[in-house]
Amino acid sequence: MTSEVRVPTLGESVTEATVATWFKKPGDHVEVDEMLCELETDKVTVEVPSPIAGTLADIVAAEGETVGVDALLANISEGGEKPAAKQDKPAATAKVEAPATGGDAIDVMVPTLGESVTEATISTWFKKVGDTVEADEMLCELETDKVSVEVPAPAAGTLTEILFEEGATVEANGKLAVIAQGAGTAAPAPAPKTDTPAAPSAAPASGDIEDAPSAKKAMTEAGITRDQVTGTGRDGRVMKEDVAKAVAAGTSAAKPAPAAAPRAPSAPQDAVREERVKMTRLRQTIAKRLKDSQNTAAMLTTYNEVDMTEIMALRNEYKDLFLKKHGVKLGFMSFFTKACIHALHEVPEVNAEIDGTDVVYKNYVNMGIAAGTPTGLVVPVIKDAQDMSFATIEKSIGEMGAKARDGKLSMAEMQGGTFTISNGGVYGSLMSSPILNPPQSGILGMHKIQDRPMAINGQVVIRPMMYLALSYDHRIVDGKGAVTFLVRVKEALEDPRRLLMDL
Repeated sequence: MTSEVRVPTLGESVTEATVATWFKKPGDHVEVDEMLCELETDKVTVEVPSPIAGTLADIVAAEGETVGVDALLANISEGGEKPAAKQDKPAATAKVEAPATGGDAIDVMVPTLGESVTEATISTWFKKVGDTVEADEMLCELETDKVSVEVPAPAAGTLTEILFEEGATVEANGKLAVIAQGAGTAAPAPAPKTDTPAAPSAAPASGDIEDAPSAKKAMTEAGITRDQVTGTGRDGRVMKEDVAKAVAAGTSAAKPAPAAAPRAPSAPQDAVREERVKMTRLRQTIAKRLKDSQNTAAMLTTYNEVDMTEIMALRNEYKDLFLKKHGVKLGFMSFFTKACIHALHEVPEVNAEIDGTDVVYKNYVNMGIAAGTPTGLVVPVIKDAQDMSFATIEKSIGEMGAKARDGKLSMAEMQGGTFTISNGGVYGSLMSSPILNPPQSGILGMHKIQDRPMAINGQVVIRPMMYLALSYDHRIVDGKGAVTFLVRVKEALEDPRRLLMDL
């Protein structure tokens, strides 16, 4: 009999936790109420005890994963034996003709992917059937709408079966593969080769190998090329740990030149003029959501410009003192966030959303800050920004930005936004029309600060100017409201004292 270990109730209003530490590993014997793992929430640390005495059969949620209340953490086989269900799978072992002396079969499951995420795409298998794996060694990488998830081996043994190939879509908590434990399974069986189409015995050219997405991201961040990394994955794939080794070695051990040579001489000239690459799930989701936004909302954009003289002067005057006291740099985003919050109070329909035939007005501001990452655009959300100080806003933006660049944002940190700010100016954009982030009804576009001649009190002077763009849903926001919002933002930025006096 197998008993499930699930996430306990975490407390009022707490809906998810992070798996901090597993005290046991698959195959360990556990007693009733013995601590299996520790969960961390934003408020407390929760220990999860064993509901029965028996053997820990498998771990579904690995360390570092975010899990919801009542999510499956692990399975325990009652008594001293391993679960019979894991052993009663002759078809899986027969398929690869595993030796008769092989050990128990351990299922490799799709981990919990995050709130509201029900499926993922297998982007890369780092191992093939017959390979020996160590506990916690990376088996494959999955891509969801928002993040990439690496799947480690739950136990040491031999990979005897892969149920889904690269490119296949799998459901959350579904079965991915089977690992046979025990020394008798160490020798790879040749039979799995017959399950796939015949292929040339030579390894494919390195130019045709799709490296792990996490490795590509790590190479981009480290500023190194693929030729500087030696791949240890299947068919020479570069994995995340390979990049770490190359960076630690100062990229001195570059890959030998002949390894990358086969593609160039043998490929026809036309073959290298185009390259077809499948869109990642993140890019597919971005494309779908942006197009849905255009198809659903009656989107319109209004523009204005703001003189940044006063903001820049205030920032230059207090930036050193601000950094010394709060430990964070004073940037422009906190001023824009405060100005938008001020304007949203006066024009609440910009902070509302349509739900069927109702308009839902929000008496709070969850500010989305659009951020570009190596894998695509994400919008982390700063919750209850209306209650935050300048320092708290700057710290929150810095933390969210770092998580976005490292691919560590959770689903919860990208949900619940009521209004969004997008800063195209960091890339040099002078003017643009941002697209709504549904179901929100407004998004502010910031742009490049550029010196321009302006007529001030009858005199032509050079001022640092920025164009602002507000895209809004005309179904619930009228032109008057949109223009009023943008004018209030402009006034607050050109005279920051208005923010202090709530004018």
